[in-house]
Amino acid sequence: MKIAFGTDEETSLTDALVTDLVEKGHDVERVGRGEAWPEVGRAVGEAVAAGRVERGVVCCWTGTGVSIAANKVPGVRAALCTDAATADGARRWNDANVLAFGLRLSSPAVVREMVDAFLQAGPDDAELPVISRVEGR
Repeated sequence: MKIAFGTDEETSLTDALVTDLVEKGHDVERVGRGEAWPEVGRAVGEAVAAGRVERGVVCCWTGTGVSIAANKVPGVRAALCTDAATADGARRWNDANVLAFGLRLSSPAVVREMVDAFLQAGPDDAELPVISRVEGR
């Protein structure tokens, strides 16, 4: 799967995540490197909305800023998640196409589980709200 990844702060956690994704066979496009969180969120959102990638993953200190910035891009549904169950639900019930998380409280194990759940889950059209189906998600 082709994934856009962006962070405003490269850390051992973000490096480990990218390495893990590549080792699992994903094609990772790093966007917004060296940029502030608003540009990072926008850059990942634009990559997803343009169809250059299938999904996006963004992070900043709390995860809030990048999720807000990504959600300003039409066609992006970024979900700020803290665990694998929430990430799975964001895909299934909200058809989220960008996963956001915070660096402050996330551990490598939790991030790995969260990203795996997000990438493996698919939307459950029977569970999506009618408005999502009408507007083409």
